[in-house]
Amino acid sequence: MRIALFTNEYPPNVYGGAGVHVEYMARELARVDGGAHDVQVLSFGTQREERGNLHVTGVAPTASLPVQDPRHARLLDALLRDLAMVGAVKAPDIVHCHTWYAQLAGCLARPLTGAKLVLTTHSLEPHRPWKVEQLGTGYNATVWIEQTAYGNADGVVAVSQSMKRDVQELYGVAPDKVRVIHNGIDPDEYAPRTDPATLRRLGVDPDVPIVLFVGRITRQKGILHLVRAIPKLHPGVQVVLCAGAPDTPQIGAEMTALVDETRHATTTPVVWIPEMLPKQDVIALYAHAAVFVCPSVYEPFGIINLEAMACETPVVASAVGGIPEIVVPGETGLLVPLDAEGDGSAEPKDPAAFSQALADAVNELIDDPARRERMGRAARERVLAEFSWRAIAEQTVRFYQELLGS
Repeated sequence: MRIALFTNEYPPNVYGGAGVHVEYMARELARVDGGAHDVQVLSFGTQREERGNLHVTGVAPTASLPVQDPRHARLLDALLRDLAMVGAVKAPDIVHCHTWYAQLAGCLARPLTGAKLVLTTHSLEPHRPWKVEQLGTGYNATVWIEQTAYGNADGVVAVSQSMKRDVQELYGVAPDKVRVIHNGIDPDEYAPRTDPATLRRLGVDPDVPIVLFVGRITRQKGILHLVRAIPKLHPGVQVVLCAGAPDTPQIGAEMTALVDETRHATTTPVVWIPEMLPKQDVIALYAHAAVFVCPSVYEPFGIINLEAMACETPVVASAVGGIPEIVVPGETGLLVPLDAEGDGSAEPKDPAAFSQALADAVNELIDDPARRERMGRAARERVLAEFSWRAIAEQTVRFYQELLGS
């Protein structure tokens, strides 16, 4: 087959789970069936890569369009890049789109090339209403793009059972068009290892138990709820916030003010690393952490939990979206109910109670090192048994073949 992946994110421009997914999926798709399939990746950027049957091309049009609202610039830039993708794709059998950024390109490429259109549900726009802060009324257009794409898709990959339900309920996608294929992890890359020198370079004390967060500064990831939980943690730990790329200047300023306020309210050290770190530095943090915390209010899957678990670190996470399909409560970590109304995409009804529950779960594990160690070992065993990128790529190729009738 000739497979084309359309994506906003691809290395070195990766800032979320969708980018991680495409990076590893592209590599493994090129290996399936002994490398029999040609894989073309078209991404936002200036990438140029040729590795056998894997071809990566970044699209970065030089044209720019006037905007009435500065928040619309990102939307219009994406649409220009989508048009460039349609012109650059090479006779595909499958066009597989990742996130709304590239979905309009898929909708145009489908009739122009005769390819089957596949979408992966990394997230769904109606469940991310806070994106209005970032996009203004452009958010209405992203919802329309997504709705149009799902209405035209020949097949849909849902990264969790929760996302399968959501895509059927929101967009009326027929059940027989949807396959649940989880995200994965490279357990050779994400593995427990000792690297105190890297921690010291980052300003982290390797001899003090670490409560770790890794993710973007966005309302979706719930980081502000975690920061509010810090004064409730038991003494003797440090909190490391590996958090950058704020969605808007406003949430960036809110985060700065809250961290400053928290540092004055507690003796617990708070190490905030605001830049996006190289992968190996993040792996060192995962591997040294006593507890990894994922306080998301919306999480279709949650690759970051797999990354931590692969490094033998137990997880405290919100019981939302696809996370309960990853974290086994009492075995590989603890789940904290969001206690939100509706579909799990809203803020908690009682934010203070949610922050307290996060702190209670972290304290429960911090106070029991032997339990943490058992959970860490069980977490990596679960990753090895259930979440291999190779197996996930093979399932994806078989789905493509079903769609092509071969």
